[in-house]
Amino acid sequence: MSSIPLAERMRPKVLDDYIGQKHLVGEKSILREMISTGSVSSFILWGPPGVGKTTLAKIIANQFKRSFFILSAINSGVKDVRDVIEKAKSQKYFDSPAPILFIDEIHRFSKSQQDSLLGAVEQGIVVLIGATTENPSFEVISPLLSRCQVYILRSLGEPELNELLTKVFEKDIVLKKYSFKLEQTDALFRFSGGDARKLLNIIELLYNTQSNSQEIVINNKIVVDVLQENVAFYDKNGEQHYDIISAFIKSIRGSDPNAAVYWLARLIEGGEDPKFIARRLVILASEDIGLANPNALLLATSCFQAVNLIGFPESRIILSQTAIYLATSPKSNSSYEAIGLALDLVKRTGDQPVPLHLRNAPTKLMKEVGYGADYKYAHSYEGNFVVQDFLPEALAGTTLYTPQANSKEKEIAAKLLALWGSKYNYK
Repeated sequence: MSSIPLAERMRPKVLDDYIGQKHLVGEKSILREMISTGSVSSFILWGPPGVGKTTLAKIIANQFKRSFFILSAINSGVKDVRDVIEKAKSQKYFDSPAPILFIDEIHRFSKSQQDSLLGAVEQGIVVLIGATTENPSFEVISPLLSRCQVYILRSLGEPELNELLTKVFEKDIVLKKYSFKLEQTDALFRFSGGDARKLLNIIELLYNTQSNSQEIVINNKIVVDVLQENVAFYDKNGEQHYDIISAFIKSIRGSDPNAAVYWLARLIEGGEDPKFIARRLVILASEDIGLANPNALLLATSCFQAVNLIGFPESRIILSQTAIYLATSPKSNSSYEAIGLALDLVKRTGDQPVPLHLRNAPTKLMKEVGYGADYKYAHSYEGNFVVQDFLPEALAGTTLYTPQANSKEKEIAAKLLALWGSKYNYK
């Protein structure tokens, strides 16, 4: 049995063995073209865990036959960055190509750490490849982001996971010696969640629990039973991350402040980035509380700003205050429902024409053909309101926003009824 983990044994060395991300590495795709032309510029790979960000960076470095430096933002500081830059400078002679610096989890780098990279990237001392699971526009400083292309990687779908399984059973130096009976893949793929590394970890765990058998069986029941018995192994690299954040959000949505603070503590103890937690609270404040308490979004936004300024450990208090406030607030998802209905309506009805009276008329010709004609300026009327149509003619009277049964939205419903009468069925 090899001491090297299965995920590492199966890491592809060349682009043709890379699974998934065809939009980036398929025929005539941008990264494949970059490699074929021999010209590489700095870029950031943004995508969920286990979709091949690190692997892709290593393949590119190997294809270009350049020096390759790796730093992890979790355990690297400004000194480490400067040391790598000095090494890169010492290796660069005349027109020799710049080494590649790969920074994993670049979203965890502080502003000062990212600042220390800027000069080297600008001067072409290194080509930067960053990997992140978080939106770079929030986490990477603007001067650095402006010098990098951002490429989005997607979770692996069922065809890619099936392709990976086939390769594992046929090519892995350990597993190809065994007989595998693949009866069902539903649970295997569900627990993997589009994460190749997670899938390979599960396969390795199944192999370890059945290695004394002549045939290793994989079906839904076996996968569930084995994972339930080996939670610590399965979650050794923080695989519970998404389950815990889900429990945290659902506890706040369910108005349970005690559970919310418990799951918040689990996130903090697990080393979760406080900005990630704060961003989720901002989203929840609008999605699940919304117009029932508009102050919730203000507090959540202030929380996000404060966390960015302060960091841990003090931010735990701000996050706790916000989580409790949101959990104990009245709830409404009417804004979430309204935009969902509106987007669905647009997809179904296409590009409906803007009514002439709502169109802008910056030129004489536009005025002559009726643009802006008959538009009623609300502020010229009593109460700053006048009845007129604002939706496309084919959609007149369509109701997308429905106030819910909380005190604030009852007030909104009463106001809309007074303004519009029965037009939008507000009762």
